[in-house]
Amino acid sequence: TKASNEEDRSSTPHIDRLANEGVRLTQHLAAASVCTPSRAAFLTGRYPIRSGMVSSNSLNRGLTWLGGSGGLPANETTLAKLLQHRGYRTGLIGKWHQGLSCASRDDHCHHPLNHGFGYFYGMPFGLLSDCQASKTPELHRWLRIRLWISTLVLSLVPVLLLLPNLAGWFSVPWSVIVLSALVAVLFFVSWYSSYGFVRRWNCILMRNHEIVQQPMREERVSLLMLKEALAFIDRYKREPFLLFVSFLHVHTPLVTKEKFVGHSKFGLYGDNVEEMDWMVGKILEALEQERLSNRTLVHFTSDNGGRLEALEGAARLGGWNGVYKGGRGMAGWEGGIRVPGIFRWPTVLQAGKVIDEPTSLMDIFPTLSYVGGGILPHDRVIDGRNLMPLLEGRVAHSDHEFLFHYCGTYLHTVRWHQKDCGTVWKAHYVTPNFHPEGSGACYGSALCSCSGDVTHHEPPLLFDISRDPSESQPLTSDNEAFLSWAAGHFRDASLPTRHLSPEGLPLGSCWYPAPGSPTSPRALLS
Repeated sequence: TKASNEEDRSSTPHIDRLANEGVRLTQHLAAASVCTPSRAAFLTGRYPIRSGMVSSNSLNRGLTWLGGSGGLPANETTLAKLLQHRGYRTGLIGKWHQGLSCASRDDHCHHPLNHGFGYFYGMPFGLLSDCQASKTPELHRWLRIRLWISTLVLSLVPVLLLLPNLAGWFSVPWSVIVLSALVAVLFFVSWYSSYGFVRRWNCILMRNHEIVQQPMREERVSLLMLKEALAFIDRYKREPFLLFVSFLHVHTPLVTKEKFVGHSKFGLYGDNVEEMDWMVGKILEALEQERLSNRTLVHFTSDNGGRLEALEGAARLGGWNGVYKGGRGMAGWEGGIRVPGIFRWPTVLQAGKVIDEPTSLMDIFPTLSYVGGGILPHDRVIDGRNLMPLLEGRVAHSDHEFLFHYCGTYLHTVRWHQKDCGTVWKAHYVTPNFHPEGSGACYGSALCSCSGDVTHHEPPLLFDISRDPSESQPLTSDNEAFLSWAAGHFRDASLPTRHLSPEGLPLGSCWYPAPGSPTSPRALLS
């Protein structure tokens, strides 16, 4: 959201221009609040739990190890594969984060080129603080701290066993001392061989199947990726093309060119935002110079909300989510899943139009299928909806009635769009516990849990997102009858929206209970 005061936001003239010339979606939603499952949903038009791109383990909520086995299944159809079959030239510049290999490090079974992209230049996995030698490592940080403590404890064992021999109290066999020392060394080597060399193992830059930098030299990577994006446009300007530019920006570590450092009034994060805006401007300029603007659909978005736990002193390195509660990794709270949504297509879409209907990143798959003349797969469920009728103004409401918000494999939240009046209700069955309590984030663990350290709500927390987007005013126990009805209604999303409440009243007309209202549920529903 834009701040009302121009002094309270970073300078982003190119993104602002893109918004002014296009259609803005104010309830554009990611299908997950962390990178890997969110991107899988974007690419396939399906909830990530359908493709197996989720985990019940908090350590594995996003793919982390380049040498590990796993990624987007080969039988999933991506938007790139769909358009490639329609004759489009397809390219991915930037971050992939959908896996690389299966049985061996060189089979590249999950590589972008095996998922419909004809050209790839970027990082096969995500950007981590571990990728910068000067930064504090972040990959499994708390596990690493426990491993260091365990190593220290094991290292003390041979020292303690040696003391009786040195003091002459009694004799401990040297074989026992040597064996305990060997155990400590083997334990240290077993985990440090991975965690101690993350920058070398994980932070690489690839062109197609070739590794061009290992480790990646982060100070030049933004310029290199921009050059690749511009070269792709120049190479295929006379053919239909799909170019997915997946920025490494506004994601810790904040890799920023020196010319932009100190450029913003909002520290390194603001600098990083303004550099990304500059890159967006260069790409838009290339489309204009080649006279492609009127024939090109441009979509600008993010895969999840800002990471509130990323701090350096008082400075926020992970961004700020405005009025929206929560952030990255926090299941169904708006701050983790409500993302920018801008579509620009000058000859087709009305400039400056604003749409307040719920839409999803999963909608991009069927939308591009429609635009490119493709046919949606019939052998699987596609959860996204074609956005073009909504964007063009041919329909007034989104096709989404229910949207489900998972945290890993666990369903935390459901959103119901009451179409007859435009109200959007949201029920939280599970919410993560913040640390410290009331802080609004999980500062103690750096990532909120999906299970275990959570609160289950019965009846569920219920919000009217239409009027309370900050989720600060849940319906209270005064509305117990409605809450009981809502719990059952949300649990069975196949029920029609028009049926009788426990009070025997039709729910076709909208109503809004004031928080803490002393009036009865019957009066409220009427």
